[in-house]
Amino acid sequence: MLFSRMKSTMVEPDKALRGRDRSVLVNPTFHDIFGIPVQKVPEGSEVAYFALGCFWGAEKLFWKTPGVTNTAVGYAGGYTPNPSYEEVCSARTGHAEVVKVCYDPEKVSYEQLLKIFFEDHDPTQGMRQGNDVGTQYRSAIYTTTPEQAAAAERIRDEFQTEFSRAGYGTITTEIRPAPEFFYAEDYHQQYLDKNPRGYCPIHATGVTCNVD
Repeated sequence: MLFSRMKSTMVEPDKALRGRDRSVLVNPTFHDIFGIPVQKVPEGSEVAYFALGCFWGAEKLFWKTPGVTNTAVGYAGGYTPNPSYEEVCSARTGHAEVVKVCYDPEKVSYEQLLKIFFEDHDPTQGMRQGNDVGTQYRSAIYTTTPEQAAAAERIRDEFQTEFSRAGYGTITTEIRPAPEFFYAEDYHQQYLDKNPRGYCPIHATGVTCNVD
């Protein structure tokens, strides 16, 4: 129980792991679905960052979404540069497991991506999703433009009404400008395509909301 509490408490910056100068992702790494480097932002695409628990299942949600042009998994929101997965799991980096989503705004809106985000996890759980406990599993939206920030806050508030109506507590989703994103190791990229029977449940609550 003490270990669970420690994993659910954000590390202080001066106690975070030092990390490394180089990415843990071997370059180039090609996307198993889209066939392009996972680091590439296709022409005409915009970028969004979402944390909604285990990033394996979260990435699959988005690569299956029409209008999404590329995805990658990694770490963001903490202090340790270029962390390894094991370091993130130690709760000593401050990072969340994050999905980088490239999308064509002519085919799917940011608001539609936010709807997927809020409907496919429980954003009221704090530093956990289901049995996955720790700061790395927190709910977060890291925005890349002022327009994204405004949309994220507005739609969070709209979903809060629906979550409250369904008997849930306060949404704990962290919303702030995107910090540096560090790519995860190759074996994490499109993990559920490489391992179709891999464990990574989506903690949808059944709460829905119409968004504009």
